[in-house]
Amino acid sequence: MTDIAATAPAIVGRSLWGDAWARLKANRAAMFSLYYLALIGLVSVFGPWFVPHQYTTIYADYVRMPPSLSAYPKPDMIESALNDAIKRMRVDIKEWHQEGDHVFVTVKSTKPIDDRNIRYLDRSDAFDDTKIESKSPDGLEATMSASVKQQYFLFGTDNTGRDLLSRTLMAGRISLAIGLLAGVVAVVIGVIYGAAAGFSGGRIDEVMMRIVDVLYSLPFIFFVIMLVVFFGRNFVLMFLAVGAVLWLDMARIVRGQALSIRRQEYVQAAEAMGVGQRGILLRHVIPNLLGPVVIYMTLLVPQVIILESFLSFLGLGVQEPMTSWGVLISVGAKNIGTANWLLLFPAFFLVSTLFALNFVGDGLRDALDPRDR
Repeated sequence: MTDIAATAPAIVGRSLWGDAWARLKANRAAMFSLYYLALIGLVSVFGPWFVPHQYTTIYADYVRMPPSLSAYPKPDMIESALNDAIKRMRVDIKEWHQEGDHVFVTVKSTKPIDDRNIRYLDRSDAFDDTKIESKSPDGLEATMSASVKQQYFLFGTDNTGRDLLSRTLMAGRISLAIGLLAGVVAVVIGVIYGAAAGFSGGRIDEVMMRIVDVLYSLPFIFFVIMLVVFFGRNFVLMFLAVGAVLWLDMARIVRGQALSIRRQEYVQAAEAMGVGQRGILLRHVIPNLLGPVVIYMTLLVPQVIILESFLSFLGLGVQEPMTSWGVLISVGAKNIGTANWLLLFPAFFLVSTLFALNFVGDGLRDALDPRDR
C-alpha cells in the first residue's frame, strides 16, 4: 500500500481563475468574440498609420466616390478631371491623349501661356509631375504631360472627399478609447463606493445608498448635456465625467456582493485576528468581487459606446475633424439614399463590436458562475 501511494502521480489542483479560463475556452462564441475584439483593437490602433490616406485629407476631385478595389481615377473620369484643371488655367484644350500612365494635352490661348500654369494640373488629385513638353514660338500653344496619380478608396469617400477607411479606423480608435476610459472610471468608483457601503453596513450603508437613489432619480441626459456645457468639447474630460455618472449600477452590484462576502468565514477570521476594516476591504472583499466586476465591465463598455454614438448623433459628442463611429453613422444616415456606403461600413464595425462584447460578457458570466461548476 505504501509503495503504491508513493508511486502514484500527484494530483495537481486548479485554481478558481484557472477553472474559469478553461470554461471560457470551451465557449466558442466567447473565444471567437475575444479574438475579434483583439483584432478590431489592433486594427483601430495601428491601422491609421498604414492606410495611404490621412483621415483629415480632403480630395476635392473624389467627393462621394463609391467603394472600389481598383484605383481612381477611372478611365471615364480622366477627361472631366483634365477639363476642370485646364479651365482654371483659362486656356482651351486643342487635343489630348493618354499613353499608359501619362496624359499629354495640347492647349492654346489668345495670350502667351505662362509656364507656371502647370501648377493647376499638379494641384489636381488626379495628376502629378506635370511638365511642359513643347511650346510654340509665339507662346500661344503648349503641350504638357502629366502622370495619372492613382488613388485607392476601398471604403469610398465621404461628402467632403475624405477616405472613409482611414476615418472608420480612426473612429474605432476613438470609440473604443472612450468606452474603455469611461468604463474604467465607472468601475473604479463603483467598486470602491459599493464595497465600502456593503462592508460597512448599518447607518453608513443606508446613507450611501440613499445618495445613489437620489442620483438615480435625476434625468441622465440632463446630466450629460450639463457636463458637455461645463467641460466643453474636450471628449476625454467629458467621458471621464460620464463614467463618473455610470458608476451607480456598479455600486449597487458590488454592494450586494459585499454584503454576502462580509458574512464569510475568512472575513470573520480576519476580523478575529485584528485586521482593520481597510485591510479586509482591500485584501479580501474587493479581490473576491473581481468576477462580477469583470462581467459588468464587458457590458458597460458597449453601453458607453452606444451613449457616445447617441451623443455624437445629436452633435453633443465628438466634433470634426475628429470622428467616431457615432459621427460617421450620423453622417451616413443622412446620405443612405444616395451614398449608402457611408452608413454601412461604420455601422458594421459598431454593431459587430457590440455583439462581440456581449458574447464575451455572457461567456465570462458562465465561466465565473460557481453554480455551474
